[in-house]
Amino acid sequence: MTYTLLIDGASGSGKTTLAGQIGDALGIRVVHLDDFYPGWYGLQEGAAMVARDVLHPVRPGYWRWDWYRHRRAEWVPLEPGEDLVVEGVGAVTESSIRAARMRGDVDTIRVTADENTRKARALARDPGYVLWWQMWARQEAALAKMPVDVEVMRRPE
Repeated sequence: MTYTLLIDGASGSGKTTLAGQIGDALGIRVVHLDDFYPGWYGLQEGAAMVARDVLHPVRPGYWRWDWYRHRRAEWVPLEPGEDLVVEGVGAVTESSIRAARMRGDVDTIRVTADENTRKARALARDPGYVLWWQMWARQEAALAKMPVDVEVMRRPE
């Protein structure tokens, strides 16, 4: 049976780190929403792409986003029936949970951390993000918070 792990949480909370650790431990491919959000204003669309494209039962994959040219780049195919860890803001939505259940087993995780820790992590990773932090936070706040199976609180490093 195909397994999907959906990991959500606000920017800088530690989703990518946790997803990488789990993916490495289990030998499961990790898909990052950061690779396909269609630009800084595309959080809602990126969340929709999880169910529509990444978890598609026959032709799973996604259009990679070229952050330097600000446009869609190449199609990244995934294997139908491949176990996946999908991480990013907007990974856990009603439609993504439904699509994952159609593939097989699904678990959901939300990663949290205090705002100062999150902001420091995010800006250390990408100093240019400072220009987008508030706008992205508004998009995060607009997403519905779905119940999850596990909530992980990441502590400051």
